[in-house]
Amino acid sequence: MVKQALIILLILIGLALAKTKVKIGTEVNVEGVRGNFLVGYGIVVGLNGTGDGTTSIYTLYTIANMLRKMGVYIDPNQIKTKNAAAVIVTGSLPPFAKSGMRFDVHVSSLGDAKDISNGVLIRTPLRGPDGKVYAFAQGPVSTGGGFSVSNKGGKVQKNFPTTGIVVNGGIVERDLPFSFSQMKDITLTLKKPDFHMATSIQDAINKAFKMKIAKAIDVSTVKVSVPPTVKDKMKFVSTILNLEIPVDNEPVIVIDERTGTVVMGGDIVLETPVYVSHGNIYVEVKKTPVISQPPPLSGGQTVQTQNVATTVVEEKGRIFGIEKPTLKDLVQALNELGVSPRDLIAIIQAMKDAGKIHAKIEVM
Repeated sequence: MVKQALIILLILIGLALAKTKVKIGTEVNVEGVRGNFLVGYGIVVGLNGTGDGTTSIYTLYTIANMLRKMGVYIDPNQIKTKNAAAVIVTGSLPPFAKSGMRFDVHVSSLGDAKDISNGVLIRTPLRGPDGKVYAFAQGPVSTGGGFSVSNKGGKVQKNFPTTGIVVNGGIVERDLPFSFSQMKDITLTLKKPDFHMATSIQDAINKAFKMKIAKAIDVSTVKVSVPPTVKDKMKFVSTILNLEIPVDNEPVIVIDERTGTVVMGGDIVLETPVYVSHGNIYVEVKKTPVISQPPPLSGGQTVQTQNVATTVVEEKGRIFGIEKPTLKDLVQALNELGVSPRDLIAIIQAMKDAGKIHAKIEVM
């Protein structure tokens, strides 16, 4: 009987609910100062027979339209090529992007192409949410060493060869319609809406500038009025974002059921005493090869068969107790029992339901 190895990753932030200080810039976004998603439809060419087949009709029509713009007229139904693939191209413009700036774009196969590595993306217009073209993308596609090889003996694949990246393949053609210098108010939006955080940001700004220029509108918004005496708005915003505010360490337990990884902060509060009983049932299917020999001179053949035996083992329930309200005692008790990742997840969730763990549980 083989047990799955226990994987516990502990990040000990602190031993108590101590306050720490962080910069305002790490907790908020400045309205209007953000990336902008772009998307486009294009063609990757130069593939070694790993492109879309003839069933991807849109690929054939795209190739025909591209050739028509180059003065070559051909019926899409007459195109027989596996060296091209239709792709979706995505990218994100950085804040205040200007014409001529370059950025990376991601390329993903849209049809039934098996591999787009080492292909070349033909110039593709990238559009914003308003439908306008803000950039173009072009260049060689890199899949990070991914490959896919298949034959009658099976299939071997590394990474995902149907998606890749064009490094610095995007170039900005149109400036974003946003003027930072014309803003009369600076709006800060909290990454995690919270009443206490919003009021703390408001108080820190008003205290630093010794005037009431900041006001918390709601749990996720703080509006800052730019004083008439401010001449350098960039420096004004930079000063605000570098101000420090006190925050509480929120106790969080993160559980990844796929890998059996559990991340727990050291500021988790346990309500003691607590006693836990947990047992497991293990099912083992064992196949034993058996050789059957025919009687002498019978003319029979030797036959290989298998005996299948199934056993069920129920582990006796174990009871353990925790008398001290510290994470260290909980971890020590679980490690001494040698619980598996699934056992650990079940125990933590049961203790949370019983009100014995005061922490937020996030399941990935």
